[in-house]
Amino acid sequence: MNQERRTQRTDTDSRDQVDFYAINSLRENHAGWALVRAQNAPLALHFFMSAFTDPNTRNVGRQRLIDTLDDVLFGVRDSQGEDKFPRSASEYLDDWAAPERAWLRKYYVPGEDEPHYDLTAAAEDVVRWVESLRGREFVATQSRLTSIFTVLKTLVQQSETDPDVRLTELQKQRDTIDAEMQQIRDGNVKVMSAPEALDHFQQLTALAKDLLSDFREVEQNFRRLDRQVREQIATWDGSQGELLDTIFANQQDIGSSLQGRTFQGFWDYLMSPQLRNELNDLLQRATQIDALARVDNLHTITNLHQDWLPAVEQTQGTVRQLSQQMRRLLDDKVFLENKRIMQLIRGVETSALDSRDQPPSGIFMEIDAPTVDIALPFERPLYEPGGRVSVMDQVSAADDGNVDASALFSQFHVDSARLRSNIDSVLEDADQASLADVTDAYPLTQGLAELVAYYQVAAESDWATINQDITQNLSWETPDGAIREATIEQIIFVRPA
Repeated sequence: MNQERRTQRTDTDSRDQVDFYAINSLRENHAGWALVRAQNAPLALHFFMSAFTDPNTRNVGRQRLIDTLDDVLFGVRDSQGEDKFPRSASEYLDDWAAPERAWLRKYYVPGEDEPHYDLTAAAEDVVRWVESLRGREFVATQSRLTSIFTVLKTLVQQSETDPDVRLTELQKQRDTIDAEMQQIRDGNVKVMSAPEALDHFQQLTALAKDLLSDFREVEQNFRRLDRQVREQIATWDGSQGELLDTIFANQQDIGSSLQGRTFQGFWDYLMSPQLRNELNDLLQRATQIDALARVDNLHTITNLHQDWLPAVEQTQGTVRQLSQQMRRLLDDKVFLENKRIMQLIRGVETSALDSRDQPPSGIFMEIDAPTVDIALPFERPLYEPGGRVSVMDQVSAADDGNVDASALFSQFHVDSARLRSNIDSVLEDADQASLADVTDAYPLTQGLAELVAYYQVAAESDWATINQDITQNLSWETPDGAIREATIEQIIFVRPA
């Protein structure tokens, strides 16, 4: 018995020791922990909130950040004294973006010379933690319990493989809905109370803010996967074919990873026109609830999807950039290999020229002697005469007066500027629109050529998505009154941020 207790306590001590070393490693190496321990942490966190989290902005230029930090420093020095933070705003910015800090990520946007900055996932976690330390006057509990039950029911019911059990659960849900509908018909309409409405609203805003902060971590994970692939390419010693197999496998791993699949699922959900319209309708109806009339930031929830789109687009741009970088690294490696091959060929040629006048003695190279291919006479096919073709050699003169030459002058041009104007006009009243919505507002007048021009506009635009998994049918009327129909991939145009 004592031996069992001693063994159990040893195992417990081992687990505690692992936890201790893990926490100590985080304290020594994690950028977020270093931010909390930094002497100028209050200034850095105040600046991060003012420049990034409060306005919910990303991809901010250097000069704009310097102006914001100058304003923060002016307010702090005005109350704490000029010697409180003596360094300039640019020096603080460079220090926080240094690799040993890693609180800000410094990078360059294609086509611009000015560096841009964004919060790292570790710095944003610290900002959110500091915000939570201030406490809340109202803590949501009921809505979280309801969410737990909803998620748990969905997990259990959607994972059930027995058809009878699933039919029983669906029957219970239908009975509950029928009973609720009957209560409403009887005049017993149950409305959510003010505390419950405020509870759910607070959870809604918290989840939306958590979702925005997750995008930085998702983008960081994508970048970490790409860094591993580039390191493998740089240190590769195998053949070119094996390298290609490895690159394609790693590229597939990025897209098929848990992070990639969940992010792609969110992107597909956000790009669905039906779900977007339903989300807009629910957000508008939420702002009209009487119990939430006194909430200060009530109307901010109507812009949730507009805040998501730029963040998702930047993460999607990161994934595209990773693919381009891997392609560039591969091209560089191919160039170096070709250069090495040419150097070897030049070396062989030089050695051959040097030994031309003084060939080495003895046999130094062997090649196969030339041989004659032997073909037996009966292996050859017999002669087969070709068939005669009768040709009418009588030429009749055409009557030039009856030749219709209008087809040579009936060419037309599709104006791409007009098509872009049609798209912008439709997006004035909607955040996104499919090509079918655009053609409903502005019918096709030039047939298939105009449809192809729309496709080209979508392929060249940064604010259009071509979904290859979903098709849409478009129709137009020809000058002779016939109806033509084409089935193409779904094209969605989004209002530029």
